[in-house]
Amino acid sequence: MHFLTNIRVGWYLALRQVRRASVWTNTLIVFVMLLTFLNLVVVTGVLVGLVQGITNLYREQETGDVLISTLANQTDISHSPDIISFVKSLPQVTDLSARYVVGGTIEANYQTPPAPGETPNESAASIVGVDPATENAFSHISAFVGEGQYLSAGDYDAVLVGPQLIDRYSFGGDLLPNISALHNVYPGTKVRITVGTTTRVMTVKGILVTTANSPLASKVIMPENELRTLLGRNDYAVNQIAVNVAPGTDTTAFANLLRASGIGADAKVQTAQEAIPAGVAEVEGTFASIGNAIGSIGLVVAAVTIFIVIFINAITRRKFIGILKGIGISGEAIELAYVFQSLMYALVGSAIGLAIVYGFLVPYFGAHPIKLPISDAVIVAPVSGTALRVLLLVVTTAIAGYVPARLIVRKNTLDSILGRN
Repeated sequence: MHFLTNIRVGWYLALRQVRRASVWTNTLIVFVMLLTFLNLVVVTGVLVGLVQGITNLYREQETGDVLISTLANQTDISHSPDIISFVKSLPQVTDLSARYVVGGTIEANYQTPPAPGETPNESAASIVGVDPATENAFSHISAFVGEGQYLSAGDYDAVLVGPQLIDRYSFGGDLLPNISALHNVYPGTKVRITVGTTTRVMTVKGILVTTANSPLASKVIMPENELRTLLGRNDYAVNQIAVNVAPGTDTTAFANLLRASGIGADAKVQTAQEAIPAGVAEVEGTFASIGNAIGSIGLVVAAVTIFIVIFINAITRRKFIGILKGIGISGEAIELAYVFQSLMYALVGSAIGLAIVYGFLVPYFGAHPIKLPISDAVIVAPVSGTALRVLLLVVTTAIAGYVPARLIVRKNTLDSILGRN
């Protein structure tokens, strides 16, 4: 009963202090709490969102929700037509794109022999053969054609070239292993494509414009019939089958279903998260740690702010605190009053922050990613992570409110009333 009485009295005193405080003082403290909350959530969310943007690019432009690809000891996916037919028949599948993928080179300005000491203007590239209509329905690749036009099914000797291979968009491509920027390449330019021992002159129909980390950045894309001709193949054995499933489908369970069906014997089956480059996940963890470190600094600043505010408030009301103790109000109730006051500021600031983050920032930047050279960044703010940060802010603020109140309340009652040190 004594503890409950302290809580009731402490709550009453806290409300009284907040109501009697200056509106500007309350607003300023809540604003500090809001900024601290946003620092904890948004800074980490943006840093992680940079990497999430790369992950989204791979899922949208290459892997889909589930990627079926060539086994390490194979050159293609065995029984590709049967696998494609089976996957298409599954009710979870919304669309699918089958691709031929081989390594090769692309050479520009081949008509002019290089000067003595110069190397040919060529670069390694991933050569990809697709069905233009199917691929566009799957990855909306035509939206990334910044110069020229997208491919059509009847195109002959036509290719799309990724921006990493073009000097105007190369993002420092000459610094990457085996990737060189091609000069004087525009829609309509003739280039020489080499796969194995076969070389063919083709026309650049379009140039893709993407971020540096897009899976399209260093690719040369052509109609699948043209690549099969270049390879001298007619077996229809593809190298990738990217699959999108209906919203709400458990992609891990779906991938396990494909493996259990026997596809796992002929191909590697991976979810989008498993298929992205391993370094992306490591970078995501690093950025999250950096964001947490920055957020921790903000948390310390908020704690110091609350400590100073409560300490000054308690010092100026020292005589009043002595009188309260003199008339029988327990020191614990007075301390709780300052803790409750601190919690009110933290909770109000966090509530406003939650409204801003989930009511505006997350949906807005989800629909309109931040265009950066390395990715289209979003704000990643999982509810569980945000709840933990709110808890940290509340606990830190409560401690910051309790300590100065405790320092003042433990003073001798008579000394407090008379203003003696």
